Amino acid sequence: MKSKIVSVLITGAVCLAAAGCGGGKSGGDHAGAEPKPAATVLSQRLDQPPAMPDEKAEPSPAADASFSENLEYELRRKTRAMAGAAGSITAECPKDVQSENGTQTTCKTTFEGLQVEWDVRIGEKSLFSTVKYTATPRQGILTRDGVARLLYGNYKGSIDYALCNDIPKAVLAPLGSPSKYGCDVVMKGEKPSGFAQPVRATDSGPRYY
Repeated sequence: MKSKIVSVLITGAVCLAAAGCGGGKSGGDHAGAEPKPAATVLSQRLDQPPAMPDEKAEPSPAADASFSENLEYELRRKTRAMAGAAGSITAECPKDVQSENGTQTTCKTTFEGLQVEWDVRIGEKSLFSTVKYTATPRQGILTRDGVARLLYGNYKGSIDYALCNDIPKAVLAPLGSPSKYGCDVVMKGEKPSGFAQPVRATDSGPRYY
């Protein structure tokens, strides 16, 4: 009986720390205070992108597919979710990887030619021969369309457009950390604020905070 694969979702918590102010009386002289950054209107306008193509466009592996082929299929799906956009995706895992509990291996995927390595650990099998696994990318992928879908989804009905600082069609980015790209969401009836928030790559798609 062939083993099915189920990903184990690990949710990371984001902690925000607030810095306290020092004691003592505040004087009226603010000569030592740092100047506020100047507002800059960003040049790249992101309009609402088309809907994502149906994920079912890629058929599931055949019933007699190897465990490696099933794992590659799962990682292609994960890469698509991370990018939040349609594109050319490939995956490659060692052909001899086994579905035994505790097995660790490294697989590679590409999105539009950008390569990401994944640390994969195989877990236990269920009563129905479903194999659990975790797959952690070593870096992330940001896409222009993925960021646009995120912003228009988060601010649905109130966003007019978004201004960003030249996000490429697809680019590698640190995972979970602020990237060098940011956006300013412009609401209907309002003008750009001139201040951008960073966008981040995560294993489940771009984030904006």
